[in-house]
Amino acid sequence: MNSGAPGTLVVGRVKFFGRHCGEVNSSAFSPDGQTLLTASEDGCVYGWKTQSGHLLWKLGGHTGPVKFCRFSPDGRLFASTSCDRTIRLWDVAEAKCLQILKGHQRSVETVSFSPDSKQLASGGWDKQSGQMLRHLVGHRDSVQSSDFAPSSDCLATGSWDSTIRIWDLRAGTPAVFHRELEGHSSNISCLCYSASGLLASGSWDKTIHIWKPSAKSLLVQLKGVVTWVKSIAFSPDGLQLASAGYSRMVKVWDCNTGRCIETLKGALDVAHACTFTPDGKLLVSGAAG
Repeated sequence: MNSGAPGTLVVGRVKFFGRHCGEVNSSAFSPDGQTLLTASEDGCVYGWKTQSGHLLWKLGGHTGPVKFCRFSPDGRLFASTSCDRTIRLWDVAEAKCLQILKGHQRSVETVSFSPDSKQLASGGWDKQSGQMLRHLVGHRDSVQSSDFAPSSDCLATGSWDSTIRIWDLRAGTPAVFHRELEGHSSNISCLCYSASGLLASGSWDKTIHIWKPSAKSLLVQLKGVVTWVKSIAFSPDGLQLASAGYSRMVKVWDCNTGRCIETLKGALDVAHACTFTPDGKLLVSGAAG
């Protein structure tokens, strides 16, 4: 999707990926935007060519619905989470499972890679987020979202308890949260750091907040969100934020003013994922009726 006149987004190309055997719960673009992942209720993870819609793989292995999927920043790996209480780590080039990560006691709802692709964080209905190296316990309800800071020193987690917790991951520090951000009134469904270290949070309370985590300060609340927020993404320069969710609209916001500057209507019933490519193009995936 490319920007057209101010206030609108122009749909450049719409592709339909229709070979799932169950509802699509999540989708994610590769860092270069060339590959789309979809996680399905049928227990499989699908890989597609973004441009052509060609099915690259259909990967089984999970014993329950696949809830979430995400690529590593270097594009070499992707991870999938499931109601079967596991995370599977996959090799992109060979489309094979490298490792099954166990330890959660209930459904795993979110996973995120550190910027250097060397660490993985996960969270779920057992009210904890955890790396392969530690368990981070403290949220009072299910962990639904997570993202690493650009430095990899901190991890942000969002929960059904309506709070965001910032965890210090530096070597030698205790595995306790050192900041809590409050202001939302419902599930924190998505989190996203900008390259400069600002943190955006989207919620089922129909708001999006942009924070400066180091100061525990709310910089701006984006006004005009009309539905639950499913996905958010900063532009490469950090000046704009895209949001998508349970409506037929995708919005682009000015991060300084909080004003909506672009709107796309009618392409999808539910948007699962939005992301900017390195050259600033906006990609959105989701479910169409």
